[in-house]
Amino acid sequence: MQTERLNRITIDDAQCGGRPCIRGMRIRVTDILELLGAGASFDEILEDYPYLEREDILASIEYAARQTDHAVLRSA
Repeated sequence: MQTERLNRITIDDAQCGGRPCIRGMRIRVTDILELLGAGASFDEILEDYPYLEREDILASIEYAARQTDHAVLRSA
């Protein structure tokens, strides 16, 4: 994974309720992930959001992967 890519993800308490966003813009990581989950291609996303870059999409995926990489504790 490319750690420097994660610098594209910003968190500001005063923006989008403190949720992770792309480069200080009001587009959240979850917005990108939901588009991908709905079947949108990178090219479709970039066409619909011309201010985004391919690296922003990759950063969103990497950020999500890191957020889910933890042990899940289950009660007995």
